[in-house]
Amino acid sequence: MKSFKSAEQAQRFLSAHSMIYGHLRHRRHLMTAGEYQRVRTKAFRIWQQETCAEAAP
Repeated sequence: MKSFKSAEQAQRFLSAHSMIYGHLRHRRHLMTAGEYQRVRTKAFRIWQQETCAEAAP
């Protein structure tokens, strides 16, 4: 909380962060390495499409 100017600012940040965190953070301990890699690849592909980000060369 120290870095935020107000509780409202913290709440706005945390509510946006939770959507991103949930999309990109997977329960690795429940998956095999191959499954985890496929899920991460798919999540980043969706993230790039939604944010119009270009992949690094």
